[in-house]
Amino acid sequence: MRAKRRDKATVIGGFSVSGSSKMLFPHGPANGPMTGVWLNTAGGITGGDQFTLEAAADDGAHLVLTSQAAERIYRAMPGKPGQVVNRLEIAPGARADWLPQETILFDHAALDRRLDVTMAADARFLGVESLIFGRALMGETVTQLDLMDRISVRREGRLVFADRLRLSGDAQAALNRAHLGGGAVAMATVIAAWPGASAQLETLRAMLPETAGASALDDDLIVLRILAPDGFDLRQSLIPVLRHLNGADLPRPWMI
Repeated sequence: MRAKRRDKATVIGGFSVSGSSKMLFPHGPANGPMTGVWLNTAGGITGGDQFTLEAAADDGAHLVLTSQAAERIYRAMPGKPGQVVNRLEIAPGARADWLPQETILFDHAALDRRLDVTMAADARFLGVESLIFGRALMGETVTQLDLMDRISVRREGRLVFADRLRLSGDAQAALNRAHLGGGAVAMATVIAAWPGASAQLETLRAMLPETAGASALDDDLIVLRILAPDGFDLRQSLIPVLRHLNGADLPRPWMI
């Protein structure tokens, strides 16, 4: 998917879908961003599945990408993880907001996922990735998991952020460790990358619960991590932060 600028609006510059991955309602107001909502019509991801999403915001465009609902990662055969690759390109003067809803990991799930962002020096990127390790209200625990999750952000070709998460085996036992999760079963990573982003640091820290933290890796990059006992509590902390950084309400699927 490619978004381009036309007058004051962001419009479709290129678009194609295939398989069970669908992009719904890519549109926007005459003077605002274009929002695309994607849906996995297969209902979830299991071993052997492969999904790729590639999107670009051309000069001056503003592209918002979100999901219709939480993604679900189901039981998979050992050694056969579902694979997800998401790539974003953000041109000079452009903005991209990567705002998928949560990814729910079920017991015996296997997932190999990556998010690669390449951006110009004056581009803007707001991104979030949330993970829920079993649904607390359903009494679910994840005692067997194979997870590899990677986020990379490159500015002008230089790697400015690299996050690597690997959980293998009893995820619940690992998350119960004080130095890792402290009993949390939900977590979110938020990335704010644009010129002068670090000016938001103290405001963001004041908004966060004790189980969260924020750091300015350079003047133009802030990273937050939020831990919570369940998905509901995670949203209670996450949504105000995203609204603040977004400067506007979140896409409609987040409000459901």
